[in-house]
Amino acid sequence: MTERNDADVIIVGAGLSGAIAAIELARAGRSVLCLEQGDWPDYAADGAVHDLDSEILAERCWKRDPNARRNPADYPIDDTDSDITALMWNGVGGSTVLYLAKWNRMTPGDFRVRSQDGVADDWPLSYEDLEPYYVEVERELRVGGLAGDPAYPAGDGPELPPIPLREFGRRVAGAFNDLGMAWWPGASSIYPGKRAAASGELDGAVKLSTDVLGWPTALELGVELRVGARVSRVLTEGDRAVGCEYIDADGERHEVRSGSVILCANGLGTPRILLMSASDEHPAGLANSSGLVGKRLMMHPFGAVAGVFPDEVDSAVSPLGQQIQSMHFYESDPTRGFVRGVKWGLQPTGGPLSLTRSYPWEAANETLWYENFHRTIKRRYNRSAMFSFVGEDLPLESNRIELDASAVDAAGLPGIRIHYRADENSRALLDWHTQQAKRVFEAAGAIEVVVAPMVRQSGWHLMGTTVMGEDPATSVTDRYGRCHDVPNLFIFDSSTWVTSGGLNPVATQAALALWSARAFIDQGERR
Repeated sequence: MTERNDADVIIVGAGLSGAIAAIELARAGRSVLCLEQGDWPDYAADGAVHDLDSEILAERCWKRDPNARRNPADYPIDDTDSDITALMWNGVGGSTVLYLAKWNRMTPGDFRVRSQDGVADDWPLSYEDLEPYYVEVERELRVGGLAGDPAYPAGDGPELPPIPLREFGRRVAGAFNDLGMAWWPGASSIYPGKRAAASGELDGAVKLSTDVLGWPTALELGVELRVGARVSRVLTEGDRAVGCEYIDADGERHEVRSGSVILCANGLGTPRILLMSASDEHPAGLANSSGLVGKRLMMHPFGAVAGVFPDEVDSAVSPLGQQIQSMHFYESDPTRGFVRGVKWGLQPTGGPLSLTRSYPWEAANETLWYENFHRTIKRRYNRSAMFSFVGEDLPLESNRIELDASAVDAAGLPGIRIHYRADENSRALLDWHTQQAKRVFEAAGAIEVVVAPMVRQSGWHLMGTTVMGEDPATSVTDRYGRCHDVPNLFIFDSSTWVTSGGLNPVATQAALALWSARAFIDQGERR
């Protein structure tokens, strides 16, 4: 008797990786059921995520920190033993709902850190393996940018042009030129509106989160998406995954069956599900014979530097994307006293509320309030710009997550506790780069430079907690995301990352999800 399955494949998580995998599998003729613990973003009720006309509403409804946001779909995260606060969005679109759409491929060296710099580990795949997938997802997701950045090998880049430079971008680009430093137009997953013929300026722009571009396509292809479906465990029989148990918004438990399960619940949510799936057969958690589920957490220590100019520089715009980026100091240099590097991204500082926030202004906010308030806001508004720094985070087993039964979510499932410390390499790296950025702003004519060498509220990038590799004793999945211990259980999200790179991860994660989905289809056909 053949067991009835609810779908060929169950995907857990409706973010970037889940959307890409769902589309690919549906196009290949697979029946797909996606379980998402959150709901669709409600832009009609809550306003735009980056709305300068209503910054207060955007701040209230679109908080990055789930502990502050407390949406029904969120789960508790104890970060008292962490240098960085984890940030995410639980719902359709995942954290692309909140991200700033910065798009950067990892470099060839990012995949061979052990061979090149003698630290961490090499990936079991290369830039060259992923390069065609980068090109394909950039076209599918309508990324705007410019090919030819000398930090990368020659090859195809995004088909759409980058967002035009504003005045602050032009000034900083000029400073890079004067200092003999490389820069390049920033790439972004932002679809431009109409261009005014005379000026080339944008008349509106749309950030392409995967609830906007991705899930509509998946649903048209027949993918079933169940929202409010909080997965409590992966169901197994022996070493096979046979489906998932989930709890709906009314607290009812359901079991759904499938031939394979793919986890796309981010670098915290995926190991949480694996640890919650512990059983007599898998007492340490599912797919955890290596003991590495939840370990090697990387969160990209983040620094910021703001420059204030004496006149208006057209920077009071929604903080989407990046005007320019620089990889000038990206590769390791032994004379600096640390290894690995940072991508610099120049972005606007936004509206009045953004100018009062902790970063990058914390060091300069002692005199912000009371009689100085209006003068300070006027000094910064439309006259400032910001470099953001995503620092490479070396994988350490001591940086980890674990289940926390003392704090539960709305369904009674355990939250998580994060143990994370930025090491001396990360701190030295950010200190050095922020000081170099101060020099660039001064060369661009800034009259004030504010430095925040490490920002606590910055854990947007959650990686490494179910690491990929060739040896089951030292990794959780293979190079395609297939779990060594459970051959029909897969992980397609950033928890499989071996190293973090020093760049925003969305481009590599999109390419990696496509790479993994294609391998899943090909290997299934061959079986």
